[in-house]
Amino acid sequence: MSFFKEFKEDLSQAVNELLPEEELLSSDTEIKNDDELLEDSDDSIDLDDFDNLLKAVSSTSEDEVKPEEENAVEEASVIEENVIEEESPELETVFAVEEPKAVAENNELSDESAVITRGTTIKGDIESTGSLEIVGTVTGNVSCSGKLTITGKVTGNSKASEIFADSAKIEGEVVSEGTVKVGVGSVIIGNVTATSAVIAGAINGNIDVNGPVIVDSSAVIMGDIKSRSVQINNGAVIEGFCSQSYSDVNVKAFFEEKN
Repeated sequence: MSFFKEFKEDLSQAVNELLPEEELLSSDTEIKNDDELLEDSDDSIDLDDFDNLLKAVSSTSEDEVKPEEENAVEEASVIEENVIEEESPELETVFAVEEPKAVAENNELSDESAVITRGTTIKGDIESTGSLEIVGTVTGNVSCSGKLTITGKVTGNSKASEIFADSAKIEGEVVSEGTVKVGVGSVIIGNVTATSAVIAGAINGNIDVNGPVIVDSSAVIMGDIKSRSVQINNGAVIEGFCSQSYSDVNVKAFFEEKN
């Protein structure tokens, strides 16, 4: 009898902890009724009431476990979402960066201009993407993409888009993609190649110009002249052969016999 009574008390305590307040009142009433039954019975306990009490406890525990499981599932899903959001790497923003263009490539004309002053002597080749003015002395080849002005002395070949020699001393080939102007007092020992030429100085070499050539009265030329057209002013001295091989006129056609 004492065993069932103690078990009854433990069971009622468990029910009080699990049941909400509203259900607790009803369960207390049932427990009191069960206690009265135990007190009235001296030698035995009503097994039917005991079974009913066990069923009530089991149903209550199941009702409590279900919401707890649902809450646990919801919390687990929230945690998984947070973990996925944390683990997902952020997209990196990539900006297209243009590569800096070269200031001046080879053989590209630049606005820069270099000057080799009087009293300066350079031994070696010179290359420039801009214009160049030589007042001093250069021993070596000179090449520039812009205009080449020579008033000093150059020992070596000269190449530029345009060449102007004024009181200059040049020993070497002179090649221009445009015009060559040889001023009074200039001396060139070497061949001259250009698309047009104005000569007022002295040249010891052949002149090959795919364009017009003007020989001024102060000019002295020792060499052949090959051009599209030639103008020789009074007083010029030419010792060589003149040919207009670049002319559009077929000279031989004028002297062929007609059948």
